[in-house]
Amino acid sequence: MYSFGWFSTGRDRAACELLETAWNSLKEEDVDAEFDFVFCSREPGESAESDLFMELVKSLDIPLVCYSYQRYKNGKRDRLQGNVLPRWRLEYDRQVMDRLKDFHPDLCVLAGYMLIVGEEMCRRYDMINLHPAAPGGPAGTWQEVIWQLIENKAISTGVMMHLVTPELDRGPVVAYCTFPITGGAFEEYRFQVEGKSIKEIKTDQGEDNKLFNLIRQQGLKREFPLIVSTMKTFVRGKVKISEGTVVDASGKPINGYDLTNEIDNIVEGKV
Repeated sequence: MYSFGWFSTGRDRAACELLETAWNSLKEEDVDAEFDFVFCSREPGESAESDLFMELVKSLDIPLVCYSYQRYKNGKRDRLQGNVLPRWRLEYDRQVMDRLKDFHPDLCVLAGYMLIVGEEMCRRYDMINLHPAAPGGPAGTWQEVIWQLIENKAISTGVMMHLVTPELDRGPVVAYCTFPITGGAFEEYRFQVEGKSIKEIKTDQGEDNKLFNLIRQQGLKREFPLIVSTMKTFVRGKVKISEGTVVDASGKPINGYDLTNEIDNIVEGKV
């Protein structure tokens, strides 16, 4: 049976919804997979949201391992110094790996895990993470991605799952879907910002801008389905990780598995 490790900070309702969605999907479709463990980077009592997340994990009868990064952080920001994590982050990762030493997942999923993963942990596990852009698209937070799409007058974007590497958001693409951001309301909202600089748009409306929000809505619709479909793609052997390289069922290296049609069908309610 294929086994997943699940890493989350459990900081909001979305963390619960994503875990529950993934768990239900695997169970309802009788996929030959299980959750080996859930790791939470908070401990009981730190916040109401993470406490709810931990209760959910227990209700699903998944082994839960908790270890708070606050034990190491001491008010310091989790920020790269060049390409190097601060020493406390490396020490924290080692403590996490020690607590997970009895688990042997085939693949780990970062799902709302609010910490940068260090090189040692990247070597220990095959880990995948979500990035809210298509392969080759903008880097950065989802907000930064959308502003770049608007500024560049992009006609399409997407969502991808990538292999986690020490270089933030730059790991090989594992799976992805794309969608157009032209036609219909997109064109109407584009016309409203035509001739304006990004600085002007941000100053006038910020994230209340209609084009900004429409792009975000279309991306959000696809995030959960892509994460779950990517997990199933691994279970079915369509995609594998071989020595840090993403390969297909025959072992041939690929630049990501295109799940656009499958995700479109899910979003449109056809499956």
